[in-house]
This record gives sequence, structure tokens and C-alpha cells, in this order.
Amino acid sequence: MKILGIEHIGVAVEDCAQDAPFWNHILGINKTGSETVEDQGVKTDIFDTGKGKIELLEALDDASPIAKFVIKKGSGMHHVCLQVEDITSAIKELKENNIQTIGDHYTSGAEGYKIIFIHPKSTGGVLVELAEKP
Repeated sequence: MKILGIEHIGVAVEDCAQDAPFWNHILGINKTGSETVEDQGVKTDIFDTGKGKIELLEALDDASPIAKFVIKKGSGMHHVCLQVEDITSAIKELKENNIQTIGDHYTSGAEGYKIIFIHPKSTGGVLVELAEKP
């Protein structure tokens, strides 16, 4: 699989509106968008540094994986997202190497990316997302 770079770092928060000013006003990183991703159960605020993004993740409801993460661990880094050239071939390669993914097929993420998550059991404890740009 070809990794093109770090796409973003996902940060779980209780409230995007409360945490966004730090990234935008204090650090001066431009907010490039907000999006609700229903099937992931999140609202996102995206801040683009020009060399990678910070994605704030707020749960849409108590059943969201982000809600469960925040309850269990508090706000903080949730995952690292790596951009790949071809998500389908990346998934195939992961499966061939017995790497555990969360789900068997890619889904749609923020900004129209095709995404899949790699289970932390296969990565040394870090939730890794792979994403193919639309």
C-alpha cells in the first residue's frame, strides 16, 4: 500500500464550539469546514495547517463511538489518519497480513473520503484510520 502522508489527527471533544477557539484563535490554524457524518455518529470541525489537519470530533448522541471514548478516557487524541493512494488495495493488503480492521469494507468519512479504521490490537495500541481522497 502506498501511504501519501498524515491526513489528520482526530481529537475527541465534548463540544467542538468550546474547543475550536484554541485551534483557530490561539494557534491560528484556519478552520476549513464543519460537517456532520451521520453513519460515524460525529460532528467534525476541521482545521488545516497546510501540512496536515486537526479534526475535532464531537458525538452526535450517546451511542456514538466518540461519546463512549470521551466517557471512558475523556477528551483527547482519538486516532491518526493516514492518506492512502487506493483504499481497496490497502484493505486487501491488510487482510492478507491478518491485520484486524473495524469492518470489512470502507465507508464514507468527512470531506467525502473513503475510510477504514485499523483496530488498535493490530497497531500497538493506536487507532489508525486509512483514507482515500475523493
